[in-house]
Amino acid sequence: MALTDVLTPKQAKVLNTYLTKPFKIMILTGAVRSGKTHIDNYLFLYELRRVAKLAKELGDNHPQFILAGASSGSIYNNVIAEISRQFGIDLRPDKHNHYHLFGVDVVPVYTGSIAGLAGARGFTSYGAYINEATLANQEVFNEIRNRCSMEDSHIICDTNPDIPTHWLKTDFIDNKDPEAGIVSYTFTIDDNTFLDPGYVKSLKASTPKGMFYDRAIRGQWVTGDGIVYQDFNQDTMVIDDDKIPTGLHYFVGVDWGFEHPNPIILMGEDDDGNTYILKDFTKKHKFIKYWVNIAKNLQNEYGRNLVFYCDSARPDNLNEFQSNGINALNANKNVLPGIEYVSSLMAQGRFFIAKSCSKGVMEEIYQYAWDEKTGEPLKENETRHNDRLDAIRYGIYSRNAKGGYIPWN
Repeated sequence: MALTDVLTPKQAKVLNTYLTKPFKIMILTGAVRSGKTHIDNYLFLYELRRVAKLAKELGDNHPQFILAGASSGSIYNNVIAEISRQFGIDLRPDKHNHYHLFGVDVVPVYTGSIAGLAGARGFTSYGAYINEATLANQEVFNEIRNRCSMEDSHIICDTNPDIPTHWLKTDFIDNKDPEAGIVSYTFTIDDNTFLDPGYVKSLKASTPKGMFYDRAIRGQWVTGDGIVYQDFNQDTMVIDDDKIPTGLHYFVGVDWGFEHPNPIILMGEDDDGNTYILKDFTKKHKFIKYWVNIAKNLQNEYGRNLVFYCDSARPDNLNEFQSNGINALNANKNVLPGIEYVSSLMAQGRFFIAKSCSKGVMEEIYQYAWDEKTGEPLKENETRHNDRLDAIRYGIYSRNAKGGYIPWN
């Protein structure tokens, strides 16, 4: 039987890289049904054989290897059941829910929430296979990396694409530093040459064009069609800090938080009505004294008349700002008119973000989507936040809601 009888050309290329090139992290990303998980299951077995051999040489009678996925069900469906189907190997969990193959203890780690952190701590792993990596909690993912500290350990991941600012893409796939040891492959639906052509045609024809098509068929990291700020253009609106003009009319937006992020965003407008996002001070679990110091520092740099448009949900914080000599006002928090105003700036090409503070803002922009049921932006949850965007909206709309600029002193 030839290799081409069991692997597609793209899968064979991945296997060749695995066998011949050194790496630390291998990430397979791309379209649905494109064959990336199929080849990763092959690599999983190769890894267990490699680990078993290495452990024997080291005299380690209990080598451990991490098998990670969003949940117990996803690990079973995507890996355990598929290995049984592909190779006729039936893996049965022990009383600890671990699996065993080739003398290697396969330790499941659930990455779908921060709760999975406990399962990833306290042991050394010879490597890891992370299924559905974009669904992983970032802290759990990083803890898995920390566990894989054995010499020549590998971390192998597969995933469907997500927003272009997802940490897996920006921190790992886009990391070209050779010292990081990261290799990645992008799969399209057409890379799976074993699929029935009729099925592929039907899937392409029935998948809605736009974000769904680009992700599911082309394997691209693109933002959703339903995002609130459709006219945001990263290529033209994120600019180098040295391109920011001087002499702007400065102002600040504040969205109070504690368990969720609390941003203070410095902004500026020029005389032509262009708006610039200049500095982003966003943290969690900070008391009001911390934010008072941030505000005072901004006043010292940009003038004592600097206006802070604040979330009215915490009058105690607003009072604390005012009692410390900070020019703080309740913001105009009208959601839809505020969004409309910020959107109009983007549509007219009059909205810019300094590159130094762009990462967090862009992450929120690409996840800020409409709720089709309510007609409002989707609510925040564990993985989606819009605190920075609220602070930006408070500042921009409050300053301009009545038309024209607030007098500059």
